[in-house]
Amino acid sequence: MRVFVIKSLLYLFAQWPLPVIHAIAGLLGRLLAKFPRLRLVQVIRTNIQLCFPQLSTLAQTELVQHSLIETCKTFSELGALWLWPASSVLKLITQVSNEACLQTALQQGKGVILLTPHLGAWELAGLYASSHYPLTALYRPPKLAGLHELIHTARERAGGHFLPTTQRGVRALAEALRRGEVIGILPDQVPTEMNAGIFAEFFGVPTYTMVLVSRLARKRGVPVIFTYAERLPTGQGFHLHFLPATPDIASDYLAKAVRALNAGIEHCVLTCPTQYQWSYKRFKLRPEGKMAVY
Repeated sequence: MRVFVIKSLLYLFAQWPLPVIHAIAGLLGRLLAKFPRLRLVQVIRTNIQLCFPQLSTLAQTELVQHSLIETCKTFSELGALWLWPASSVLKLITQVSNEACLQTALQQGKGVILLTPHLGAWELAGLYASSHYPLTALYRPPKLAGLHELIHTARERAGGHFLPTTQRGVRALAEALRRGEVIGILPDQVPTEMNAGIFAEFFGVPTYTMVLVSRLARKRGVPVIFTYAERLPTGQGFHLHFLPATPDIASDYLAKAVRALNAGIEHCVLTCPTQYQWSYKRFKLRPEGKMAVY
């Protein structure tokens, strides 16, 4: 039943242009903000309080409301991003900044690690990359198995190769780098595999963070670049950004490298903080002796 409802909503939203989709999402977000006891609202509020303790209570409340609006936009625009023809979706990108850094990095012949945080329209960033470059990327299969085929087909329709986050998927990433291609990773997912992460600060909070990116970058000397699709106001489209990571992300000291990974994500987030996925339980794993926050 849940799969049917979600698919129906996706197909419904796919019938409308982006300005209408985002206008509806804005109304839904403001409505959700009136129900502070909702689990979604509580998770967003907790994350914002942890990451922005310097903000006043009023400023935190405003950020929660804007985050709810952007969260609704993230879901509502998926109908278009997954179901429209790839060519139509790519036309939503009205500006691309600093893509030359990716093109220059590829000329080294070592491949490129492309990091897409859960910021703005990350599905669009992946679609753009797979339509312009040979891309192999990892993803975590949806909890609702009935959505898997729809999502997987949508992500691969522009030519990319998407694999579940398994040992087989990791091997495919290494093989793509050996061919000098681009690999895509969502760097802010909480690792679930044994020894796949360590704790490093993220906005000052000890956060269980993947080590895969730093190990690949250090072992092969692969350039690392962040990318995200910033959502423009009133459904005007998206601004795609590319940002090279600092050399520390490949440091011989793993703790330093993983902290550099989180610092890069922070830098991206601070350009449009309302568009980060604050609804994700980023801090669900805590260091020993620390209390749960959710």
